[in-house]
Amino acid sequence: MGRRERKKLQSRRTILEAAISEFSKKGYKETSVADIMSTADLGIGTFYNYFNSKEDLLFSLLGRLGETIRMALAEARAAERSSLELLEVGARVTAKFLDENRFVMPLFLSASHHAMHGGPEMGGLERPVAKPSSSRMTPQIKQVFTEIICAGQEAGEIRSDVPVDLIAEMFHSLYQAAAFSHLEISFQENIALKTRLLLDGIRKRNEQPSGE
Repeated sequence: MGRRERKKLQSRRTILEAAISEFSKKGYKETSVADIMSTADLGIGTFYNYFNSKEDLLFSLLGRLGETIRMALAEARAAERSSLELLEVGARVTAKFLDENRFVMPLFLSASHHAMHGGPEMGGLERPVAKPSSSRMTPQIKQVFTEIICAGQEAGEIRSDVPVDLIAEMFHSLYQAAAFSHLEISFQENIALKTRLLLDGIRKRNEQPSGE
């Protein structure tokens, strides 16, 4: 990588880190491009060399979630974890990311709702998001969970009498339920407990002999 490319990469990284800082302090909606670039100590015009809009920048930040999940799952697969354990890892890593980047939560929930129901976006974005962009919001997270569930059913680890899409939808619903929960436990603990209950429900059990 040449000097020019390294400089461009560093500038992009600086803008993303500045955005995380500003979004965390003010929230996505209240943060302007000017706020981000002031924190990054770069000119506003530089922003548009890397991102088309503030929303585009947020999509890039959310892309980190997808990469984090992929890395965690790669390690778990290398350790030959079961499909149920892979689902637990995915749920835990997602919960940690969302807990540490709360400004992402509205977009994540909005994208999950849109992907599952095809309905209108929610979550307080400044303008509607076109349907083709919805896959960028969730970094194919639903697809990752779906693939693990399918593999688990084929391996006889996950119940096959429940549709794959239904189980995947249930995993997405965990985050919305935890986000609006009034229980006096942390967000990550809430997700962990709900995940255990869900995994226990989809676990395939050996059929008992008749008469027992």
